[in-house]
Amino acid sequence: MAERRDVSVFYDERVLNHAPDANSAFLPGRLDKRIRGILAGLNVQWKYPEHPGRIHAIMDLLTREPVPGVRFEPGKAATREQLGRVHTQSYLDDIFSLRDKNAWLDVDTTAVSPGSIEAAEVAAGTAIAAVEAVVAGSTGSAFALVRPPGHHAEPVRARGFCLLNNVAVAAAHAQAELGCKRVLIVDWDAHHGNGTQDIFWADPHVMFFDIHRASPFYPGSGNLEDVGAGMGEGTTINVPMPGGAGDEAYLKALNEILVPAAEYFKPDLILVSAGFDAHWYDLALNVSFEGFAAMTSIVQSLADRLCDGRIAFVLEGGYNTESLAQGVRSVLDVLAGGSAPEPRSYGMDAVDEAIAFHLSAFSDEPSDQ
Repeated sequence: MAERRDVSVFYDERVLNHAPDANSAFLPGRLDKRIRGILAGLNVQWKYPEHPGRIHAIMDLLTREPVPGVRFEPGKAATREQLGRVHTQSYLDDIFSLRDKNAWLDVDTTAVSPGSIEAAEVAAGTAIAAVEAVVAGSTGSAFALVRPPGHHAEPVRARGFCLLNNVAVAAAHAQAELGCKRVLIVDWDAHHGNGTQDIFWADPHVMFFDIHRASPFYPGSGNLEDVGAGMGEGTTINVPMPGGAGDEAYLKALNEILVPAAEYFKPDLILVSAGFDAHWYDLALNVSFEGFAAMTSIVQSLADRLCDGRIAFVLEGGYNTESLAQGVRSVLDVLAGGSAPEPRSYGMDAVDEAIAFHLSAFSDEPSDQ
């Protein structure tokens, strides 16, 4: 096993206060008509997918199966100045006006409850706390265990369960306050990080690498040809994957696209928008826990070689609580010095066993009887 490293998980219980109730009367909108219409025939009660139980599942697993070297640190709320680096003031006015209210924000699944705005401020601030720790060298690496997620949040609107763009806020803070001129953001959530792309679309000092399930799949952005614009042309890298793509495809993309791009860009800091809905339990793609571990090893190695190990992860999606919790733990284990297991080529072991079994019957000359 490699030498153990210290890892800080940044967590604040206030992120649990975001708890929209999909069955309450204040959410009668398009989602109600579209989704409930489908589920009505399946005798299934629909619940808001981005719920506090996601964090509870992760914390429960880390309590039962702690990772040596991992310690917990408190989070904090982001300031309006910090949020205003990536969101417009008019949008922040709109968001803050919903404090302590129930509301439906858009046509594609985003809602708030009375504790949601504070939770979103804390999620963004906790991402900042994680970045500050790795830049200061007080921890080897960091993981911001936050919700609501952020990578769909655009400068002017909420989308896809996301209210504030946590990873973008943290990246902009690192540039403005921590001396990090160039920031690499790696987004491996199954869904394209349209908000992060939008925020840094023309910024030559932020490289955004996003590997995701190809359209038609929410949010429908992230085409191969989308590479940024103006001074930022070439610093947006999209790798759309077909449904069912798994470990081998993901690792090939990271090794043969991300690695040379990062070596060319020479970041001062690496951030990872870590979603776990690419696991097959979430039915979006076919990445395994070993695959997440191997991806972690790749980005950690890049950080070690290019930016003195400065790397921070920020939780994004993942809605099957088992694969979410196990996925987070697999990442933390590698960050803490555990060896990344070999990614799986699922079915190959069974095929090899069957080949050995069946071919043995043909090893001798056939009988004439």
